[in-house]
Amino acid sequence: MKQFVLLASSIRFYGRHFKPVDLAQNGLAYTKDPFDAERFHRLQALAAEMAAAHTNAPFEPIHNLFVENIGHATPKMDVRGVVFRSGKLLLVREKSDGGWTLPGGWVEVGETPSEAVEKEVWEESGFRTKAIKLLAFYDRDKQGHPPHAYHIYKALFLCEIVGGAAQTSSETTEVAFFERKQIPSDLSFSRILPKQIERLFDQLAHPEWPTDFD
Repeated sequence: MKQFVLLASSIRFYGRHFKPVDLAQNGLAYTKDPFDAERFHRLQALAAEMAAAHTNAPFEPIHNLFVENIGHATPKMDVRGVVFRSGKLLLVREKSDGGWTLPGGWVEVGETPSEAVEKEVWEESGFRTKAIKLLAFYDRDKQGHPPHAYHIYKALFLCEIVGGAAQTSSETTEVAFFERKQIPSDLSFSRILPKQIERLFDQLAHPEWPTDFD
């Protein structure tokens, strides 16, 4: 985990988004000229060298991360399920970092956002839910999360329980509901922030509020 954070810091050091990486990736996605392709591959290597030099991180894993991404450079999508029961918020404890978070994860190719969040809530908490409203749509970088190797959008959906029961998974070690004043301090900050949870409780009290964004 520490190595990944270091790599993320390396990759994203050049402004809000490391533009040379995107330029190279987009160029490789569209060029039909083999000489231009060679130049874009070299740009990827130079970008990796710059990132490695910035934090003394190894060149090879950074370069591999750049090369593995193909096609037009776009943000990745993370979905989170916001599940309330009797005014308490559902959280799961992540096995990977030991922190509490809203159940969720990456949207897979071919899934709609609602399908993805309903699946993730079930897999991580044991509860079957129905997504009923998009509460928030955030740019992860602007929200102040720890550095990540990718540019990520976060979609937080209000979900109603329609079945199931609390159950941990291969990714979670605890499942519990918390009142506003009982939210654990050891949150998984790479996934959820205290200010975001506060906003969700405010939205619970004001269902007429529109979707929060950015």
